[in-house]
Amino acid sequence: MVDERKMRVLRAIVTDYVSTREPVGSKALVDRHNLGVSPATVRNDMASLEDEGYIAQPHTSAGRIPTDKGYRLFVDKLANIKPLSIAERRAIQVFLSGAVDIDDIVSRTVRLLAQITQQVAIVQYPIQSNTTIRHVELVSLTTDRVLLIVINSLGRVEQRAIELPGHDETDLAALKHSLNEAVVGRTPADAAAELGLLADRPAPPEMQLRIRIGVTALLEVLSSEPTMRVAVAGVPNLTRFGDFTTTVQPVLEALEEQVVLLRLLGEASTGDTLTVKIGQENEYEPLQSTSLVAAAYGNHDDVWAGLGIMGPTRMDYPSTMASVRAVARYVGRFLTEG
Repeated sequence: MVDERKMRVLRAIVTDYVSTREPVGSKALVDRHNLGVSPATVRNDMASLEDEGYIAQPHTSAGRIPTDKGYRLFVDKLANIKPLSIAERRAIQVFLSGAVDIDDIVSRTVRLLAQITQQVAIVQYPIQSNTTIRHVELVSLTTDRVLLIVINSLGRVEQRAIELPGHDETDLAALKHSLNEAVVGRTPADAAAELGLLADRPAPPEMQLRIRIGVTALLEVLSSEPTMRVAVAGVPNLTRFGDFTTTVQPVLEALEEQVVLLRLLGEASTGDTLTVKIGQENEYEPLQSTSLVAAAYGNHDDVWAGLGIMGPTRMDYPSTMASVRAVARYVGRFLTEG
């Protein structure tokens, strides 16, 4: 258990290390902070914090630096997130208020977050797809196996092999007609609803089985369409501070993986609270030298997606958390008013 006096020492260590990038010694703490105790007491508190895993000594004769556990306690003990200044809030509002649509707001948001936090900004956003289904084809491969082919209005072709025991060309023609009648000219969402109705319609037992097999396979194809994307800005900020113990390359590679970023933001941005994942708390190993600060944004009562920043664990958490929260709220307000 860390008492309030040791907590003040830990806060001072985090503040100084974030500011100077140098390990912090007891003398520096006494000189820079009004801790209200003697240097000997500060040294004893630092030793206790080190024993409990909140700070560490990077090498002999050096001061101490916060560990992931220390940063976590620091963040958890923040009484409140300092508000942005009036000038900062006005700058955010003016910058975002010029957006004309969701694509523009995403572009502006990701650039703004990267600029004000000096970290890597990540914004997850829904894809507004107007594609429709153009055609469904069924090609017999064997007596028990069929190739399902789906073509959309953009010319994209999806294929899937399905098991359809004992079918003949007449069966395939009837099934193809039913599937096309349900989906052609419709968006994937509308097509999925029609397929649900098709599967429930009365039909002879053998035909109903084929329809349900076809409907299931077609729904799987439609559900594979991506519904979310990620915009990233400020990647050069990762290399600006040189905070990575080995190399920044694994982090850069991870940032190129849309699936990884979507999963991170999806996990971190739920509800109306900020989420902070520090170092080893990130399940994805290449990102365990970074911290993620994320928040959800949305329209009225609906959460659309998430946004946040990623950077070294040595970051100004209070300021970064305030910026992420403020931007998320402004984006939500834009969507509401829009």
